[in-house]
Amino acid sequence: MFSLPQLEAFVAVAEELHFGAAAERLNMTQPPLSRQIQMLEKKLNTTLFSRTSRKVELTAAGATLLPRARQILDMCIKTDMDVRRVSSGQAGTITVGYTAIAGQSALPMMLRKAAEGMPGVSFVLRELVSTDQMDGLVKGSVDIGLLRPIVARPGVVFRPLMQDRLVVAVPEGNPILGNTGIADGQPLPLGSLDRRPLLMYSTKEARYFHDLVLRLFASAGAHANITQYASQVPALLAFVQAGLGVTLVPASAMAFAPPGVEFHEIDGRHGMKELNRVDLELAWNEETANPAVLRLLELIGESVSA
Repeated sequence: MFSLPQLEAFVAVAEELHFGAAAERLNMTQPPLSRQIQMLEKKLNTTLFSRTSRKVELTAAGATLLPRARQILDMCIKTDMDVRRVSSGQAGTITVGYTAIAGQSALPMMLRKAAEGMPGVSFVLRELVSTDQMDGLVKGSVDIGLLRPIVARPGVVFRPLMQDRLVVAVPEGNPILGNTGIADGQPLPLGSLDRRPLLMYSTKEARYFHDLVLRLFASAGAHANITQYASQVPALLAFVQAGLGVTLVPASAMAFAPPGVEFHEIDGRHGMKELNRVDLELAWNEETANPAVLRLLELIGESVSA
């Protein structure tokens, strides 16, 4: 099999049609260049150049080899560049898991940073609840997760990314709240939700939100009258739209709420403001072998610190 140096020597001579000019182009002397051509001709068992004292010409065999030799060399150069880009995190593929709310807030920011700093990287986006993201991070089917704080797994690293707060979502006109005397847009004491039909997060898929809502209700001395469970915020908002009850959702969810849903800030008095904090974390497997993941983490870290 011929070698790349032999093909490089052949292409240079074929394009220059002069051994001295080809040697100068390759930054070598003429004798080793001639040896490369001789070895290539011996390997192919054919003559590639017709040489006279006055000129060098391609033979029919040489003319056949030239475009293919160029393709091979071009492919080698491209492969070298692609491998270097992948190893430096400038190319490749990243699978990102994200919750429904993160898809409206943190995910766009991440994709913008990636488009600016690593445009050669492709993304596979998977909307998953936090527990499923964690499973994917452990198994390697997810490279980066945008998830809520849950029980840690060995080998999975977390970094705080964003903070939010819960707000109360009620049907338009507040029919479920009754005569509370609270006007639209005013802060709502959670005590006013005592025994009202509450649309609640699943204990399995959305444990973080489930436990946070119960802590908020307990702090307000209110009884959580749970009438329906769901694992995702969009489903809970759809229940509110249907007039089935009230729920608590991250404030960032107000941007994509369906019509017929109104929102109230939670009254922050008596320590409620400090308790009402929703965290979103960035997670990845510390043993990841994907250079693009490490590069993306750098970009996100720069954005957060800025």
